[in-house]
Amino acid sequence: MSDALALMLAAAAGAVLGLFFFGGLWWTLARALASPRPALWIVSSLLLRMGGSVVGFILVAAGDWRRLLVCLLGFWAARWFVVRATTAAGVSIPAALVSAHAPRP
Repeated sequence: MSDALALMLAAAAGAVLGLFFFGGLWWTLARALASPRPALWIVSSLLLRMGGSVVGFILVAAGDWRRLLVCLLGFWAARWFVVRATTAAGVSIPAALVSAHAPRP
């Protein structure tokens, strides 16, 4: 496999890992705010998302720092995309769910 193709695949894999991580974070927060046990949602999601991302980075990098760097750039690009998609589209967590757990000043 050529180096350019390997780097492009590493960037795509980083984007998929980023979508998994940050999309999963947004999904978890929406579910945790509606749950009677939000800490269970947050901790279990953190372990699953971190474990999956670390394993993904290790598999994609395969000992090559260039692939690791490009995978990280894809991960960052996915973060940028998820932030833009959830804020620009007006996607938000309902205020009734937020007020159920956070005291008002």
